[in-house]
Amino acid sequence: MFAISLGGSAELRPLEPWRAEEFLAHMDRGREHVGRHVGLPDIVPDLDSARAWLRTYADKAAADTGRLYGIWEDGLLVGGVLFRVFDAASGTCEAGCWLEPAAVGRGLVTRATRVIIDWAFRERGMHRVEWHVSSENLPSINVAKRLGMSRDGVLREDSLYRGVRQDTEIWSVLAHEWPGGQAD
Repeated sequence: MFAISLGGSAELRPLEPWRAEEFLAHMDRGREHVGRHVGLPDIVPDLDSARAWLRTYADKAAADTGRLYGIWEDGLLVGGVLFRVFDAASGTCEAGCWLEPAAVGRGLVTRATRVIIDWAFRERGMHRVEWHVSSENLPSINVAKRLGMSRDGVLREDSLYRGVRQDTEIWSVLAHEWPGGQAD
């Protein structure tokens, strides 16, 4: 399979169902940290659920409705980026991310997300990439800012997460705003 360098010993690769054990071990290392703002750790508590979640994204990739990539550093899976939603017909998609604590603060998510957004605009001709984030998740908001996204608004108390209502910020970047992106 392909691997895209993210600098140093980090690379971006497809995260596929056959990597379920590796994915679960990664999630176990970062479960508490990732789970502060993202529901992924709750969805994949064991090997069967990890395999099923990865299979969901393999199916989405086959249907052209989503994509999933892992971030490896020194050969160890430390995080991921994805297109949770990918609607080629409308030209809109939603990117997202997660990262275990040992890999935080080195720009891995920003670089990996830049790669997939660039692909969406240049190769797929997408018009808009969105970033949905809890208003409490400052590191993820900072990624949106570093990517040149604009804050479109806040969905007040729209999401019930672990029994608490939270606000969701919507950030986006349009193709004509992206360096070297497609123009309509």
